Amino acid sequence: MDERRRGWIQFASLLIQNADFRGFFTGTIHRGATKQVCVPGLNCYSCPGAVGACPIGSLQTFLASRPVKLPYYVLGLLLFFGVLLGRAVCGFLCPFGYIQELLHRIPFPRRKLGNFRGDRTLRCLKYLVLAGVFVAPLLLDWTPAFCKYLCPAGTLEGGVPLVALNLGGLELRLGALYFWKLGVLAAVLAACLWIFRPFCKYLCPLGAIYGLMNRVSLCRLHLDSDRCLGCGRCARACPMQVDPLQSPDSPECIRCGRCARSCPAEALRVGFPQREKQKMSQ
Repeated sequence: MDERRRGWIQFASLLIQNADFRGFFTGTIHRGATKQVCVPGLNCYSCPGAVGACPIGSLQTFLASRPVKLPYYVLGLLLFFGVLLGRAVCGFLCPFGYIQELLHRIPFPRRKLGNFRGDRTLRCLKYLVLAGVFVAPLLLDWTPAFCKYLCPAGTLEGGVPLVALNLGGLELRLGALYFWKLGVLAAVLAACLWIFRPFCKYLCPLGAIYGLMNRVSLCRLHLDSDRCLGCGRCARACPMQVDPLQSPDSPECIRCGRCARSCPAEALRVGFPQREKQKMSQ
């Protein structure tokens, strides 16, 4: 699949997950029956157009309830999406990931960063954030801490539009927390000019979950070692700095397919097992 087609899938996913366009004119949040269903990517429940719920937000809501409710439904959906697609969810279906990619395409005078000192260490932060998703609601006064203090998607998709659409008085109640979240959002969006999908790489707990499932997901990066020339073009093409020859099931791989498109010998394929078998036999 070429990059343009993947971009159209990402754009369609953004529109489908935020299909209640009336909310962007009325400043209200959709509260229909579909809001009880989690979408696969990071898309804030409070976005005026959102027709589904964010899985991380739903998970924290369950954990922050009194008494604590075990989120079997949310965990089941995460398991389903993870086993089916792995981190291909990030590469194709996540609205905030798509926004980061669009910003990274902006021509910028300074060199874009790939591997830099500390990059690998910073990638471990998302696993600490994931641990915090489970632990923080139990320690911080039953608060969904990730959504409240960190999530830039919630600020961009929910906080900023709702404030802009309700300027009749809501802005008077804004406090330090809102401006803290604006700062986090600004830092992430600015980092996109240098780094490909910085929030996905370093902070996203949903990416951490799906990344851990890359080894067992049905959507895989398949390497035909007999065809491989060892030229290294695939590793140089990967925006997530993954070497497909060394770790085709890396938790950092978002299955975008750039490595496969760069391979002159067509030794790499992204897809499901049945389809892969048919393609490789042709």
